[in-house]
Amino acid sequence: MSKEDKPLIIAGKTYSSRLLVGSGKYRDLEQTQVATEASGAEIITVAIRRVNIGQDPNTPSLLDTISPTRYTILPNSAGCYNARDAIYTLQLGRELLSGQKLCKLEVLGDEKSLFPNMPETLIAAKALVKEGFEVMVYCSDDPIQAKILEDIGCVAVMPLASLIGSGMGILNPWNLSLIIENATVPILVDAGVGTASDAVIAMELGCDGILMNTAIAGAQDPVRMARSMRLAVEAGREAYLAGRMEKRFTGSPSSPMADRVVL
Repeated sequence: MSKEDKPLIIAGKTYSSRLLVGSGKYRDLEQTQVATEASGAEIITVAIRRVNIGQDPNTPSLLDTISPTRYTILPNSAGCYNARDAIYTLQLGRELLSGQKLCKLEVLGDEKSLFPNMPETLIAAKALVKEGFEVMVYCSDDPIQAKILEDIGCVAVMPLASLIGSGMGILNPWNLSLIIENATVPILVDAGVGTASDAVIAMELGCDGILMNTAIAGAQDPVRMARSMRLAVEAGREAYLAGRMEKRFTGSPSSPMADRVVL
């Protein structure tokens, strides 16, 4: 019997797409718009420290292309390396988006690996939740840390598959499985997906969704890759719900052996 499908609900809002996409690294705003539409995503992340959504009135705003009336614009603290900067950045994002509580917390450990700084992430998460933010949080693929973040009150936990922008895919499926098994909030893979097969694997593990940027924007044809990722996420989810066949160490005929013609 297949598993029962449940909608993706984040902070009380239901989303039909399980693919979340970033808004950076595209050639221009036009390509950003077309690729975003092709992805079918409903949640679009915006790095407040890097992308203009009203901070600079003298340059084009992403919101002129990606409308907040059509998409959920998710401000994130990309580029922050301590809790203080991350908190301030997300407070700014809330102001720019008319008091929106939903945000993505990201506190990095260093500029080379972009691995999450978990001690600072925990500090920032506690402060933001206390302040009334609905926090989606980027973290290591450590089941203990993931559960702590859930217990703090984060509305979604987002463990990395591999390093941000690396395209290395799912390096530790066992840890992700442990995180998913113990979670009562959505688990969204964040960082490391490189191509459609990576997305399928993440969804087959039981992830509730995937956030990606470089895998689409860095492709030779971003718009086509966006469509591919949309289908991959859908296919992976369907495979997870269907339940794969049992692996065997011996072959098994595809056709029945009973009543076969004997030559």
